[in-house]
Amino acid sequence: MRSGKRTIVPAREARAVRVTAGQRVSVVDLEGGQVGDVFAFVSTSASEHLSAAHTRAATNRLFPEVGQQFVTDRRRPILTLVSDTSPGWHDMLIPACDQARYAALGVKGGHASCADNLDRALAAMGLSAAFTPQPVNVFMRIPVQDDGRLPWLPAAGRPGDAITFRAETDCVVVVSACPQDLVEINGGEPTSLAIDVLP
Repeated sequence: MRSGKRTIVPAREARAVRVTAGQRVSVVDLEGGQVGDVFAFVSTSASEHLSAAHTRAATNRLFPEVGQQFVTDRRRPILTLVSDTSPGWHDMLIPACDQARYAALGVKGGHASCADNLDRALAAMGLSAAFTPQPVNVFMRIPVQDDGRLPWLPAAGRPGDAITFRAETDCVVVVSACPQDLVEINGGEPTSLAIDVLP
C-alpha cells in the first residue's frame, strides 16, 4: 500500500472510516472472492447518503465504471470511481442482507448481516442511520440475463484486487465484508477485506 492508513474489515463484520474531500479510499479484496457492501454518508449530515438508485438515474447505467460519479439521495456527488484492478463486477441492484433475508433462506435464530454491521460500524463513530440504504456491492457478480433473471454468481475478485474512489465531499465510508454464506456470492466462506485511505 502507498502511504496511507489501512483498516482491516474482518470477515462478517464492518468498519467505518472518515474521508475528506479529495482523498481516495480503496476497498481491497485480501484473499479473493469476497463481496463488500459499501455505504457512504455526508459527514455534516448522516441523513444524506450515497444512493445507488439516484446514481443509476444520473449515469444511465446499471453497474459502475471507472470515471463515473456516485451521488447522494439529494443528487449531489459524494464519490468518484477512479480505478479498479478487479474484473469489474460491482452490483448496484441488490439490497444489504438483513435478518429477514436470512430467515427467508431458512436460518433459525440470528445471522450476521450487512444491515446490522452498518449499524454497529456507525455507532462506533457516534453516528446512526434512520434506515439501511442500498449499498454499492463491490466485487459482487449479479449479471442481468436476457429474460430479466438475476443469477447470484461467486465473486470473481482475485487476492489484492482493489476498487478506489475519490471523495467529492467529506464523508464517512462504511464497508461490510458480507457475511452471506447461504448463496454462492462469497464461495460459501466469507473472508476479510481492507479499507485503505490514501492522500
